[in-house]
Amino acid sequence: MAKKVVVVGGVAGDMSCAARLKRLDQAVEVTVFEKGPDVSFANCGMPYYIGGVIQDRASMAVQTPAGLAARYGLDIRTRHEVTAIDTAAKQVTARSMESGEVLTVPYDALVLAPGAEPLRIPISGADLPHVHTLNNLEDMDRIAAAARGVKKACVVGAGFIGLELAENLRHLGLEVSVVEILDQVLGPMDREITTPLLQELTLNGVSVYLKDAVEAVEPGAVRLKSGARLETGLVCMCAGVKPRSGLARDAGIALGPRGHIVVNERMETSVPGVYAVGDAVEVRCAVSGDSVAVPLAGPANRQGRVAADVICGRDSAYPGVQGTSIVKVFNLAAAQTGLTEKRLKASGLPYQRAYAHPMQHAGYYPGATPVGMKLLFSPEGRILGAQAVGMEGVDVAIDVIATAMRGGLTVFDLEQIELAYSPQWGSAKHGVNMLGFVASNILRGDVEVVEADAIPADALVLDVRKPEEAAAGAIPGSVLIPVDELRGRMDELPKDREIAAYCAVGMRGYVACRMLVQAGYRVKNINGGYRAWCWHNAPETAPARATGCCAPAAPSNGQSHEEYSDMSAEKVIQLDVCGMQCPGPITRVKKAVDGLGSGEVLEVIATDPGFAADLPAWCKSTGNTLRGITSEKGRYVAKITRGGAAPTGQAVSCCAPDSSAPKGKTIVCFSNDLDKVMAAFVIANGAAAMGGPVTIFFTFWGLNVLRSKNPPAVSKGLLDRMFCMMMPKGPGRLSLSKMNMGGMGTIMMKKVMRDKKVMSLDELIQSAKDAGVKLVACSMSMDVMGIKAEELVDGVEIGGVGAYLGAAGESNVNLFI
Repeated sequence: MAKKVVVVGGVAGDMSCAARLKRLDQAVEVTVFEKGPDVSFANCGMPYYIGGVIQDRASMAVQTPAGLAARYGLDIRTRHEVTAIDTAAKQVTARSMESGEVLTVPYDALVLAPGAEPLRIPISGADLPHVHTLNNLEDMDRIAAAARGVKKACVVGAGFIGLELAENLRHLGLEVSVVEILDQVLGPMDREITTPLLQELTLNGVSVYLKDAVEAVEPGAVRLKSGARLETGLVCMCAGVKPRSGLARDAGIALGPRGHIVVNERMETSVPGVYAVGDAVEVRCAVSGDSVAVPLAGPANRQGRVAADVICGRDSAYPGVQGTSIVKVFNLAAAQTGLTEKRLKASGLPYQRAYAHPMQHAGYYPGATPVGMKLLFSPEGRILGAQAVGMEGVDVAIDVIATAMRGGLTVFDLEQIELAYSPQWGSAKHGVNMLGFVASNILRGDVEVVEADAIPADALVLDVRKPEEAAAGAIPGSVLIPVDELRGRMDELPKDREIAAYCAVGMRGYVACRMLVQAGYRVKNINGGYRAWCWHNAPETAPARATGCCAPAAPSNGQSHEEYSDMSAEKVIQLDVCGMQCPGPITRVKKAVDGLGSGEVLEVIATDPGFAADLPAWCKSTGNTLRGITSEKGRYVAKITRGGAAPTGQAVSCCAPDSSAPKGKTIVCFSNDLDKVMAAFVIANGAAAMGGPVTIFFTFWGLNVLRSKNPPAVSKGLLDRMFCMMMPKGPGRLSLSKMNMGGMGTIMMKKVMRDKKVMSLDELIQSAKDAGVKLVACSMSMDVMGIKAEELVDGVEIGGVGAYLGAAGESNVNLFI
């Protein structure tokens, strides 16, 4: 007699099981009961149908009951609900939801795949007609119809489905709010990796309310626990799911602590002959070995295949789940595999972490964009998990690491793994290789790291980036010595104090650490550099709404924000900074804005989401007007006019410093070397361009910079006159610190600067004065060196250490040159 198999449920794991059963053994009689009207539908595509990205409704049904019956010989009963399981008699009871007919069907093997259902938060108004959940195609149709009749929507929950719905409702032109009880979006991932996603939501006009919750739903609005009231005509509940395991529980099948069906590696439940697959089960984590529930379509399909194999007598086992997943949020994608740092901390497993921020393909090829990556690994090098965020290449990086994990490879293997290279698709050193290099360097002891969220309070923080990078943002209190100057300036650093070095993403910091360690310094590299520090130090609350200049139009239609919708009388000048990394775009924008004339608008096109997120803060700090930002086809388009008050309600980058924090910059100029003094004034001019007060405190040899070429006659003692005779008189007499060659090197340097149109030191000083940079001469040093106030150039203040400390106290960057 043919084996009879009953399958309860008809979407991913269950239909994979049913179809494979018939492929393995045509004699098996397979009956499928599905409560809804559809089987084998594209549930992951439902948000994109709602948003109009997928336009063909028929394409959402991957297979129809008739098609599956014809191909495989399956007996599929849609609109039938299984109401009871008799495990002793090996039969199920089902009821037709259309006719009311009750059926009793015997089985030799039973496969449960009831799935999971969305949580409905038990609050007042949760049952109002404009409140929806998204679980099947009928739900999809209802939300799609409702969305086209309202102007505002509220999504409750910022998980995978919540973010996808928010994006697609925004594509329809709705004003969208997202309410999330956690302090981050996309709760399954580590918080710092989600910081760019929060920026992306804000840039695309989505209002995000973190650390808040819906207290009640009202007709036309939702009321939050914070007291905020959001007007909305559509509420989508995306606050998580729970397993549909009541049928299994009533049949005496063992459940886990959160109500999931317990199965072994053969997908067998606690009752012989009964199997379970999909979102309703808990399985073994392939990394930690713990029991976990991961509601993803990929694992569900593979579990269905294993159950079919076992039922047909094959020796098959499910190897455990890694939780590999990816989500799109407007222009960005975020993906993960294995364990997150949150889960590792909860499990107590020892781990270390590595960050890398490579470009998704060769930087010299147009369109390169960064991919932020985080790798978690054991002290022995076993890969425990990885996460990535970026515009392109995220899927490739995570898929490669997921495959490496499944194959038992280590971080040392990631160094050697050979991936396809051509400038359009990758680099000779792929981002996955780079991540392996960083992790392996840590484990081999080639570099010690300090985490960006745990920098010791007593450490000297050393910035080894270029001055223009530091002018665009730095870790508060850090000391700037560019890595290319470090060999000649090591004596400025203490050997009796721990040093935490950093660059933009970690590479130059690593080079600096190797250099300093071999010279006897106690130094560690800040893991992931300044970018990781920004991620970790993002505010715990998001800008509640992107208003004013940061309220872009719906991304799907490419319209412009009303602030600049009528610019027919203005001349638009385009600036393309696509593929450039910070500080390149800001530097180019600064130069272009400075050249704008009356009635001219600068239109900037960029691909770096970090640049787009920081642009509002830059415009605000420099006194320029950001007319708006739109997100169009994977690019950010911003329009800027020179000067003017910043728009009311301007949003600020999630990584921007708190407005209450010190914004000044102080520089101590101790040297009278031409090159070092020029560096001081380059930084001062850049800092002044970024906004905030800038003070240069000139002491000892630095006082010579301020000496006038033709000072008046003053009375001095013999030693004072001798001192002044031996020292250079003013910026025109300064010499180089290296390769001066009796003045020939200085002459050559000045000629090269003129030929390459680099501002002279005199021009830099005048530019700094014009920008409001305060020049302060140390009164004590003047007295020691015999320099009188009358001998200094105009516009110099005289002050003591108190004046310097007062300015430093109002600063977030203090440099010693």
